[in-house]
Amino acid sequence: MSVLMEVASARLLEDGSTLRVCGKVDFDGAADMAEAGREWLQSRASGTSVCLDLSEVEHVSSAALTMMLEWARTIRRIGLSLNSIKLSAQLRQLTELAGLDDLLPSSSVTA
Repeated sequence: MSVLMEVASARLLEDGSTLRVCGKVDFDGAADMAEAGREWLQSRASGTSVCLDLSEVEHVSSAALTMMLEWARTIRRIGLSLNSIKLSAQLRQLTELAGLDDLLPSSSVTA
């Protein structure tokens, strides 16, 4: 596992084919994390299967949702296969509350 970026409250990690986020994702670091994740995704070969793991995201805001949706768009745009999305309980609740769970492939979302 390697660290792609660290901000004051969160880390973005690469773990094989998984893009993992740990900590508090807020407006201060979300844009930079989204960009670093997008660059990592764009470095994958088309057709590659990837996972998004946000199960260790502690405090969530709309910034975390925006980052996750940006990565999902990037995955579709460049032809990657989204194997799974793991959400923390807080992020799952916010996703459902915002009505965004329908935008994610239901078979790929796990708690």
